[in-house]
Amino acid sequence: MKVINHNPKDYLAISFIFFISCLLSYGVGFEMPTYSGFPIIFICMVFSFLVHWIAFIPSYFFKTEKFYDISGTLAYLIVIGSATLLTKKLSGEQFFLRSYIISILVIIWALRLGLFLFIRVLKNGEDRRFREPMKSFSKFLLWWSMSALWVFLTTLNAVTLIINNYKITYDYFFFIGISLWISGFIIELISDEQKRRFKKDDKNKELFISSGLWSLSRHPNYFGEIVIWIGVFVISIPALHGMQFLSILSPIFVYFLLTRISGVNLLEERADLKWGNLEGYKRYKKNTSILFPYKS
Repeated sequence: MKVINHNPKDYLAISFIFFISCLLSYGVGFEMPTYSGFPIIFICMVFSFLVHWIAFIPSYFFKTEKFYDISGTLAYLIVIGSATLLTKKLSGEQFFLRSYIISILVIIWALRLGLFLFIRVLKNGEDRRFREPMKSFSKFLLWWSMSALWVFLTTLNAVTLIINNYKITYDYFFFIGISLWISGFIIELISDEQKRRFKKDDKNKELFISSGLWSLSRHPNYFGEIVIWIGVFVISIPALHGMQFLSILSPIFVYFLLTRISGVNLLEERADLKWGNLEGYKRYKKNTSILFPYKS
């Protein structure tokens, strides 16, 4: 069967993704600080796409997806770094603690998750999701563009707070948000490590994990991830005004992405195909929450 390397629909989708990103960055960035005539948040968005599009070129040439996740991590670091450095420059180095803290939290999260995913893909070999997209230039480019959008939408709220450079640090929103972020980060970290150790044990080959945090939720790592970005939004609330409240799209996007698009739903389908006929898995699925940790 002939492989189609260029599909106009893919390029149309890429153009739409970039247009929506531009529209959103200008909407949220309205009346926010600008650099060389462009809202800083727009510049951060462009950097996310540039990083992914540049990384796409060698990835397509060598037909590899191994740099997909690490490119996303690099984009997170560049987006947050750009927001921080440009805001500091425009404010005359008067960069307040609340923005510093958010910058550090996102960098810690990005490095931890990015390195975890990169090491995992190196150990596991190929990522089967990319088998078909890699055959088509336009389809593979669409996947990288979607990752750029992912980075931009995920960081939209954090970047908005950083650029606003809110002077007040300690208030109820800050302490509640920090508590949520720390809780989510610990849950994600522990659940990822528990699953890594479980899969590393040869005795557990072809088995499903139902111990530790995985006894309370079928996807505790995703629950932790969602809580992290809710925490960031709570921290940002006092600093937002007007159109900037559109940045609530960050935690909303993370929730729908992980539960409806590329996370829970796909893993649940795969698990049902693999273990759906096992009584033990049926009991586990019946008695264990799909996301929020609790035991029925």
